[in-house]
Amino acid sequence: MSNAYLVFVGSLNREAPYFQGARGVGLSVYSFDEKTLETKKLAETDDVDNPTFLSVTPDGTRIYANSEVFTWREGTVSAYGFDRSSGTLTYLNKQPSLGSITAHNTITRDGTKLLVANYGMGEGGPDRAVAVYGFDKDGALTPPLASVSHKGTGPNATRQERSHAHSVTETIAGGTAIVADLGIDRLVSYRIERNGSLSKLAESELPPGAGPRHLALHPNGRFVFVMNELDSTVVSMKFDEASGKLSIVDAKPAVPAEARDSNHCADIQIAPDGRFVYGSNRGHDSVVIMAVDQQTGVLSLVGYVPCGGATPRNLALTPSGGHLFSANQNGDRISIFARDTDSGMLADTGRAIGIGTPMCVRIVR
Repeated sequence: MSNAYLVFVGSLNREAPYFQGARGVGLSVYSFDEKTLETKKLAETDDVDNPTFLSVTPDGTRIYANSEVFTWREGTVSAYGFDRSSGTLTYLNKQPSLGSITAHNTITRDGTKLLVANYGMGEGGPDRAVAVYGFDKDGALTPPLASVSHKGTGPNATRQERSHAHSVTETIAGGTAIVADLGIDRLVSYRIERNGSLSKLAESELPPGAGPRHLALHPNGRFVFVMNELDSTVVSMKFDEASGKLSIVDAKPAVPAEARDSNHCADIQIAPDGRFVYGSNRGHDSVVIMAVDQQTGVLSLVGYVPCGGATPRNLALTPSGGHLFSANQNGDRISIFARDTDSGMLADTGRAIGIGTPMCVRIVR
């Protein structure tokens, strides 16, 4: 098995009032040797504004980066090519995101579309929660094929004054997208039609004030794990493929009780074998580790590990599952942890990628 990986990083390079500084360059690419833990910068560009989230094709040759810029009525999504042999980035094109505070994207499993979620602030502009794009033969983005909007509020008057679509994730079987809407405490499921349009299947409720942010999918396709930003919980849900409906199986605190009032959860990842989930805690500045019962989906706490910095915004596992990366936004550091595949525990290797304001990290073989 090859030990060589490519690591793609988006870092903040434009100030926004809800972030604590912008010290990054934009889009960077590194190599990582999983055996020696050596990292090497291969390429970077500051041509993309605030790439707070990235998706990368499985072969590492195409990157799709959201631009989240405060006061823009619409964000953008930029396409870049990466030449593995020469280690060079090439700008392909960009498209408007049809909404503000563009937060997340995902490439569909069949490789034909990009789904983009807009968190949205204020009113005005297209204000679409999710937009869908195709690709041309070179990997550039087509104009938007379709979009949908969400309406509603939640009990948290400060953070849930309107819909806030925070992520869009395609199911394991493919063909269904689940949108986590922090503002309305719902997961909204859509069928992805061949022409790119989204047909609503179901809305699944989470506890009031939960604030769903990111999802992780069990490899068996039966369970979905939700990182709730506002109430600092991890929720396990059973997914019905036919209806698109999700039902709660279990919910556990992501941090100790004394830390919940000052914590905001962010990302969630799942081990390749589905036995453990990992969630990032901003405030507690930790990674929570939970074991998953493979038959029931019930969660049990394994422990907490300091994130090796401050404000762990995003996590990524190597495809082997041997290491976990934590992008510590306010620590200017991506910490590298070794993962025990039997116990699920993490050990800080002491190795890291030093980079200003890392927001997103993606790893491919």
